[in-house]
Amino acid sequence: MSLKLFFAPGACSFVPHAMLELAGAEFEPTMVKLHKGEQRSAEYLALNPRGQVPVLVDDGEVITQIVAILLHLDAKFPQAGILPASGLARTRALSTLAWMNNTVHPTFTHVFMPQKFTDDDEAQKAIRAHAAATYRGLLGEIEALAAQASPWITGDKPSALDAYVLTLLRWGGYAGINPEDFPASWALVQRLAALPPVARAIERERLQLNVYSQ
Repeated sequence: MSLKLFFAPGACSFVPHAMLELAGAEFEPTMVKLHKGEQRSAEYLALNPRGQVPVLVDDGEVITQIVAILLHLDAKFPQAGILPASGLARTRALSTLAWMNNTVHPTFTHVFMPQKFTDDDEAQKAIRAHAAATYRGLLGEIEALAAQASPWITGDKPSALDAYVLTLLRWGGYAGINPEDFPASWALVQRLAALPPVARAIERERLQLNVYSQ
């Protein structure tokens, strides 16, 4: 196959994974098991020296970073509606995508992997607690976007933004945040998950949408 996506279950790589399925693309999905350290293998580091997912390989060309991958896929499959085609709608979608990637996503990293920022145990607890509270507020901003969806954030087609909402809201469960506290977002996630192409990606990754536990 000319397209190969390296993904990790539940990671942000779900977004291009879902978009490839929605586009009806022929691609080879390749799982990277982060908990087993496969991202640090010599073979994987030869593809992406940063040891991150996702990685897209298109006819031998390696593309990293989720925003770049989504823009590449959008150009390759313009009919899929991965992003709006043009105009202010596209500009606004790119603005939201960038914010999800450069603000919401890194905030969760502080919750999930505070050891990246300090080796002090007490400081890690403080970072985690502060980031979780901040993350809840950011999910509140996403809730406002979801409340205006008609039926999707960018209009009549599910886009990369909706798949990112699914990912970010799901992560909230690991931060002690119940996704059902954000009813518009939770309803959007369930609508998206019910689409057969997205359901295939969810099944392949074996995802549970609500991982919150009291």
